Amino acid sequence: MLTDEVIIKIKAGNGGDGAVSFIREKNRARGGPDGGDGGNGGDVIFIADNNLNTLTFFDNRKHFEAPNGQNGLRYKKHGKSVEDLILRLPFGTQIFAGSRQLADLTEINQKYHAVRGGNGGWGNYHFATSIKQAPEWSKKGLPGGEEELKLELKLIADVGIIGLPNSGKSTLLSVISNARPKIAAYPFTTLKPNLGVVKIHDKEFVFADIPGLIEGASKGRGLGDKFLRHIERTKELVMLISAEAENPLREYKILLKELKEFSAKLTKKRRIVAISKSEIIDEERKKAIKKEFKKNKVAPIFFSAVTKENLDLLLNKLY
Repeated sequence: MLTDEVIIKIKAGNGGDGAVSFIREKNRARGGPDGGDGGNGGDVIFIADNNLNTLTFFDNRKHFEAPNGQNGLRYKKHGKSVEDLILRLPFGTQIFAGSRQLADLTEINQKYHAVRGGNGGWGNYHFATSIKQAPEWSKKGLPGGEEELKLELKLIADVGIIGLPNSGKSTLLSVISNARPKIAAYPFTTLKPNLGVVKIHDKEFVFADIPGLIEGASKGRGLGDKFLRHIERTKELVMLISAEAENPLREYKILLKELKEFSAKLTKKRRIVAISKSEIIDEERKKAIKKEFKKNKVAPIFFSAVTKENLDLLLNKLY
């Protein structure tokens, strides 16, 4: 199951404490102060990684802490400043603090500095004066920042394939790409978005097969609206309707309604309406469906992933 939303807590490292120390040498029983400064604590940094496609790692482990800086040492030696904690996120992850969006990692290797480590404290040699030549105090390191964050993954694809359950989305993706999604003749076979790379002529496109929507999905029914956000970044949509549907036009209107109610921006994307499984209906039925759609100023493409009928036509239209 794809994990595309998690809440985690992160904490940067604390700064190391400054040291209280005095020079100890032969013939100098109590020399001047020589306590060194503490090292800085580690930051917490997120990096977008194109090799990841789920937030499961963060779902299994909710708390992340960067290391603390080392305390100061004698002889004015600074404590070690530790390395930052690097957390890799799938390409396309958004980072929120409450309802406020902090970052949107839409570029490969894009970084976001989430919280900063605390600065190291000063050693006691900083506090020596002509009046107080042997200060017996130092400065403690500052605490590292901490946050509770929500991570939300939105897949990044060129083309989103949407449709009601059993409309043939997974079958189409398996035929035109290297993806191997689960396929079966019952609703909700696809429980997570699947990605596939499709080569059309001289270019490669990323297709996303979005789990089957049902009426009311934009309000959380069925698999709910959690999958609709995965098509927000796509450039184009293929609205897939099965030729088995009793009323294909009604299914088209349901899909359009759910897109609009989730986000008006989705209805402004370029859309291609495609009737799948065309091998199971005759020409008379095709004419009847075309006539109904024409009344709504829509010209669907009939295709078959089984016989490959009009598959090139569909892909060329997308190209």
